Amino acid sequence: MKTKLLMAALVAAFAFVGCGGDNQGSNQGDNRSAKSVDSKQVYEVKFSHVVNVNTPKGKAADFFAKRVEELSEGRIKVYVFPSAQLVDDDKIFQELKRNNIQMAAPSFSKFTPFAKEFNFWDIPFLFKDTEHLHKVMDGEVGEALKEVIAKKGYVALDYWDTGFKHFSSNKKPIVLPSDAEGQKMRIMSSKVIEEQTKAIKAIPQVLPFGEVYSALQTGVVDAAENPLANFYNSKFYEVQNSLTISNHGYLGSLVVASEKFWQELPQDLQEVVKKAINEATILNREEAQKDEKILFEKLKSNNTVKTQIFELTKEQRQQWQEVMIAIYPKFYDLVDKDLIEKTLKIQ
Repeated sequence: MKTKLLMAALVAAFAFVGCGGDNQGSNQGDNRSAKSVDSKQVYEVKFSHVVNVNTPKGKAADFFAKRVEELSEGRIKVYVFPSAQLVDDDKIFQELKRNNIQMAAPSFSKFTPFAKEFNFWDIPFLFKDTEHLHKVMDGEVGEALKEVIAKKGYVALDYWDTGFKHFSSNKKPIVLPSDAEGQKMRIMSSKVIEEQTKAIKAIPQVLPFGEVYSALQTGVVDAAENPLANFYNSKFYEVQNSLTISNHGYLGSLVVASEKFWQELPQDLQEVVKKAINEATILNREEAQKDEKILFEKLKSNNTVKTQIFELTKEQRQQWQEVMIAIYPKFYDLVDKDLIEKTLKIQ
């Protein structure tokens, strides 16, 4: 009899614990059970980008993957897929929406079809130098542009550098705005860059990047604009006899996350991701500046490079700015005038 009573008591006790566990899991007032589950769950992240692992963006993505796993004590594992191994940036946003990919770092130009405000980053001679650029990114203007992306259903994390663009030519060195007149200039598809090109009386030619070398070689186009990384690594110095370090435009990326993934991530892990991204951004900027210096020295010291290099004086840059500022009102239908004016006032 005693044995039967003991067994009955044990069954009742287990039943009570089982019910209590279920109730705790569904009771928002008691988070102990939820925290226990969260602490055991591992969140896997696919991070896609389209460049080589040895670029500043590639290095930053790999650093982020390692750092976020350390900071989360293994609760977040990031698998980085470089060089468009998973998907090209033209299709990345639909994959983020579906949560097939959790994170990506598309270039600014990829955002403009659905966020016209991102044409802001194409505006020529808007940024005085790298320090000024980063103040804009990290301040009120940068946050306002992140908010635009957030309203489109993506989590905007941080801006990563690619580099400033420079003019090159195989016809006449483009040192002053008037030097570009009549030159056929390859550009990306961008209303802002098209207006920039017309302002200096050059002829804009939209071409895919993969066709640029042969177009320059055969004279389909005379000139182009590229960051030093593109100019050197794509060997444009073989088909351009002059390069002007103009720093007239900027190329960069915005690291974004899937909204669905982000909402499923516990708040403490969201903070971990933000911290890791912040550290990766610092690394990215350091690597971008380092690369710029290394590539510039390679161009100057490489005996096989016959390209003549020009650096703008303060007075020459002033001439460019005067020409370009005059066309800023043409961009007000794309970019809030207030953002442009705030940027110009930042010291």
